[in-house]
Amino acid sequence: MAAYPGVRSPAFARAAKPPRPRLLRILDGYVLRELAGPFAFALAAFFLFWFANIFVLAADYIVNKGASVFLVLRFLTFRIPQATPLAFPFACLFGTLLGMGRLAADNEISAMRIILLPLIFGAAVALVSFYVNEKIAPVTTDLSTRSFYQIIYKTQSLPIEPNIFRADPGSGKTYYIQSVAPDGKTMQNVMIFEPDRTSSFQTITTAKSAHIAGTSIVLEHPVKTTVKPDGNVSAVTLEAHDATFSLPMGDNGQSFLSGAFNDTYSMDSKRLSQDIKFRKQTGQGGTDLAGREVALGQKYAYPLASFIAVLVAVPFAVRFGKKGRTLGIAMSIVILFVYYVLGAVAQAFGRNGTMDPYLAAWAPNIVMAAAGGWLVWREDR
Repeated sequence: MAAYPGVRSPAFARAAKPPRPRLLRILDGYVLRELAGPFAFALAAFFLFWFANIFVLAADYIVNKGASVFLVLRFLTFRIPQATPLAFPFACLFGTLLGMGRLAADNEISAMRIILLPLIFGAAVALVSFYVNEKIAPVTTDLSTRSFYQIIYKTQSLPIEPNIFRADPGSGKTYYIQSVAPDGKTMQNVMIFEPDRTSSFQTITTAKSAHIAGTSIVLEHPVKTTVKPDGNVSAVTLEAHDATFSLPMGDNGQSFLSGAFNDTYSMDSKRLSQDIKFRKQTGQGGTDLAGREVALGQKYAYPLASFIAVLVAVPFAVRFGKKGRTLGIAMSIVILFVYYVLGAVAQAFGRNGTMDPYLAAWAPNIVMAAAGGWLVWREDR
């Protein structure tokens, strides 16, 4: 029996190994390119529309009140990331309907056989959306609010000195600051309202000047006034030394002096969850608490909508892709509108206590995911 020389050598073994099929990799790249183009176009169009819509409202400050164009543009630019929760799902929906629809229309590929790739694409976009909404949007929303304050100060359309209120759900204190110096730490005319937990009296600590020191606010030469329930003053005490109070929830000076950080849009999920916990512990319920719970649920629900948008779009693209891109664009708008209406109705029920707030936040995703799953199953059969 003849033997071939070098058959068992490692070099021959590597040479004899069949090459890895490249069809899947080529196909993946081809499909992703088809999705990426419409996705990028829809994302840019959504942000541009958002920008233009806010610019129309802000243009009055430029034309009639002499506001700086640079300040207005900075305000608008920092406000754009706030559109992320709806921008990414719409872009995924639009990109999938047009990209997969074109493949189905040209009979180049059976779209239902490669549904896994668009779903992975949707999951990746969902992660990016969550990161932007969690890390970037809160900071830019705060910067946008600061820019707006600068606009109104320069145009003097509102009182020049800001009035800042901050409530601390943990201690029950309410902080009032009439104005803040340019250094961002020194404050004028500060008042701290502190209810007495053992009686119905309330203590009001006032100071003409105060400053931030770490996570504390230091009132210089404060005056303490105790007020009876009928509004009469019980006692007035002039403090010889400075009084130190902890900032709400361990804030730093920047976040404490920012009125935007009271807004759910400018809180990340951790901070908002902490705020809700404090409100529950101190019995501060009602529609405001329910609204914050809905907002917390939406911080997780909205990013996942990008994945669900792909789940809904693929079967529609396969079925209606041959009817042209115009139908795909129209369907994108209609589906987004339906999702928005479901979200608005569920949010209203969540705020008034008819529905659990977290269920209200997730209800549109649940409905759309169920519909998408059913469409995929039906089309696959």
